[in-house]
Amino acid sequence: RLDGKVKGRQYDRLGHLSVGGVELFRTSTPQPSPDGITWSVEKDVTQYRDTLSRPQPVEMLIGNVVNDTYTGVIDVEVTLTFYAAEGAAAAGRTPERNVPPDRVLPLTTPVVSLPRNTERLLAEVYATGSGGGCEEYWYLTTPDQAPYSCKAAGGPHREVRISVDGRLAGIAAPFPTVWTGGWSNPFLWYVTPGPRAFDVQPVRYDLTPYAALLNDGRPHRIEVSVAGVPAGQSGWSTPTNLLLWQDAGREVVGGAVTREEQSDPANSSRWTPAAPGAEHRVDTQGGHRLTVAGYLDTSHGRVTTTVSRTVRHSSVHRWTEGEDRDALAATWTDEESVTRGAVTTRTGRTYTMDGETTLGAGDRLRTVISLGDRADTVVLRGGRETGWSRLDDRYTGDATYTANVPRDQRHAIATTSARYRQYGTGVPGGCYDRTVATAQGAVTQDRRRC
Repeated sequence: RLDGKVKGRQYDRLGHLSVGGVELFRTSTPQPSPDGITWSVEKDVTQYRDTLSRPQPVEMLIGNVVNDTYTGVIDVEVTLTFYAAEGAAAAGRTPERNVPPDRVLPLTTPVVSLPRNTERLLAEVYATGSGGGCEEYWYLTTPDQAPYSCKAAGGPHREVRISVDGRLAGIAAPFPTVWTGGWSNPFLWYVTPGPRAFDVQPVRYDLTPYAALLNDGRPHRIEVSVAGVPAGQSGWSTPTNLLLWQDAGREVVGGAVTREEQSDPANSSRWTPAAPGAEHRVDTQGGHRLTVAGYLDTSHGRVTTTVSRTVRHSSVHRWTEGEDRDALAATWTDEESVTRGAVTTRTGRTYTMDGETTLGAGDRLRTVISLGDRADTVVLRGGRETGWSRLDDRYTGDATYTANVPRDQRHAIATTSARYRQYGTGVPGGCYDRTVATAQGAVTQDRRRC
């Protein structure tokens, strides 16, 4: 649990908590009001049991600048709460059960050597575009020839990739996080942050098809990159952990990679110049498909793992000369299927962003935006459904203030609404549904359903 407070004037800042070099938590901060803002975040870190089971160095870092202009001093306290285990650990458990990994390794360098009895391998990447440059708003960038303030040679399409010894092993759509200064309007986020802004969720890849290759006792290279970022340009952070499950019945688990297939990556970003008095427009379509498979000869038999993933991105960006009006409608999809033995897990993720900022008479700047984070998961065993879950996190906001004046003359007004819903097996009670609405910085509704 993180509890924080800050007051005065300050930008939003990115931070992390690491234990033994393993990043457990990535977060950002609110932009404060003069009177101050407090906030708290909770995260289940049970999967890092291996890391937390012994003494470790701890680092909590939130980069900040304090001077005569930016006066906000960030004060945070982080607490870990441990719970008694429910029963003894199961002997001879298999990794498809919902249990924490046996080991968690931070990928501090690209070169790594794994235990030779690894029978399941996941990578998690805390991929964030941040740092104040254009990659913080990568979804709004345009091709170089378009007259816009943030440019990228290939436009706004991004893809987070992971490779093993130079072979593409995983692809994913990055989540389009909107930080608390996003869309030129901090008043949108004073009470309710956008989805994932305070609890950055890592991209996860199942690398089990490559476990046999990595189990040979030799060093191997595991590397993360973000496709679409202009060459030589910084702005992305990709700290990575490896999560390993080991076969207690064998010292060495062998096998082979049997399939590696991918489509040609697609990325088309087309600029349509504005006619006099009209809008510029950039239409972007991107996508990629990857399937990998391999088998392992474990102490409980040969287990084949097949991972298929398809990512797509579609967006329309419109703006006027001078960017007095700036609008984006975008959708990202990330569909994944993992079959391990007789169990198949299918997850479909959809991220949406529909926003518009206008600068009108009297320098009144207005932002209207909606954000969506949705995921549907189904688990099949032998073709029969054995579990499912659904996540639907939606945010809407409308905020207006006077730009280019001292803070006490901005006369801001804002209304926001956030509804977080989660259903399915594994959710306590089968359902969680909560709506929080605000007006002018005060909560007007806090409703729980189910």
